Amino acid sequence: MTKALIIGGGIAGAVTAMALQKAGIDAEIFEAYPTGADDVGAFLVLFANGLEALRVIDAHGPVAAHSFPAQRVEFLDGSGQRLGERPIAGAAQGAGLGPRTLRRATLYQVLHAEAARRQIAVRHGKRLVGAETVCSAGAARVVAAFADGSRAEGDLLIGADGLHSVTRTLIDPAAPRPRYTGQNTVCGYVRDTEVPLPPDTYTMIRGKRAFFGCTRAPDGAVWWFANIPGTELDRTGPSATTPGGWRERVAELFADDDTPAAALVRASGDRVIASSAYDLATIPTWHTDTMVVLGDAAHAAAPNAAQGASMAIEDGIVLARCLRDRPDPHSAFAAYEELRRERVEQVVAASAGMAKLTATGATRPAPRDGAARDGAGPGDWLTGYRIEW
Repeated sequence: MTKALIIGGGIAGAVTAMALQKAGIDAEIFEAYPTGADDVGAFLVLFANGLEALRVIDAHGPVAAHSFPAQRVEFLDGSGQRLGERPIAGAAQGAGLGPRTLRRATLYQVLHAEAARRQIAVRHGKRLVGAETVCSAGAARVVAAFADGSRAEGDLLIGADGLHSVTRTLIDPAAPRPRYTGQNTVCGYVRDTEVPLPPDTYTMIRGKRAFFGCTRAPDGAVWWFANIPGTELDRTGPSATTPGGWRERVAELFADDDTPAAALVRASGDRVIASSAYDLATIPTWHTDTMVVLGDAAHAAAPNAAQGASMAIEDGIVLARCLRDRPDPHSAFAAYEELRRERVEQVVAASAGMAKLTATGATRPAPRDGAARDGAGPGDWLTGYRIEW
């Protein structure tokens, strides 16, 4: 195995390419969009498991330098009553590896800058439309076809092409589709506000009609998100709702609560972005002899556990290790699936459970951190995961 074709130039694609390079396998990234980092408004959290996975490929430093920490999470109800405070991640996180918050676009840019520094090629405007396995010199090769008429050939093809993956349907045309959860996530930023918030803390508010979370960045700005009920958004065209429209819609959902949520939302500028929340609990087939999927293309959790990026990072590095250690793609893919399937499906289930707990009308307290689990410390089974390279 000397060359891999990676479909999808997002976070998963960049990490997988760097991990493959470390394993001695060349990789070329094919991105459908003419440019990247289009999700400029949304932000995410990387927990210790994601950061430690990046450490394996020496990419954790730039990510840490462009992010900021939070150590605790406090919970409020719609009346403003404080329900408690807990560590945001488990004790297994390790020194200096507390959760880090950054914009999704920043993570994309940092990882792609690192991939470029390592001379990994990224081809933009390459939308995958087909792939076939051919026999060349007695060995199986995969040929990818793109919408612009071009083709590329390699020893294997890796689908890092996200929730609505083309690669997944090429591997299994009957593969399940992502499920819309009935929630939309809206993110925004407040530059100037007198609302007091505790430092290094995420404040989570379970309002009467929606769920809200926020934290203060080192420059004083408040970064917030809201999980709100709604219909699935159109992915094919521009949003029918303006940033101001989203701001008003979200603020109205918290207007009757005695919390700072509505005031923070109304004080936001026009840097507001909304997206639909999906999950993909399981797909029966992850690979063929020459093609495999990872990240959201193989499994997707609702955003409540804040583990989507970390799971994709873990996937890419585990897959690269399997390709390094196994004699052919098929056996490597099988080993990768055996190592990853149970864990990622458990994360999807945990996140779905959290979504129910934080939904409007739930009667139990919000979960203690990124994936509450009966009988376990807060997040240790999740954030304590480490990859032995």
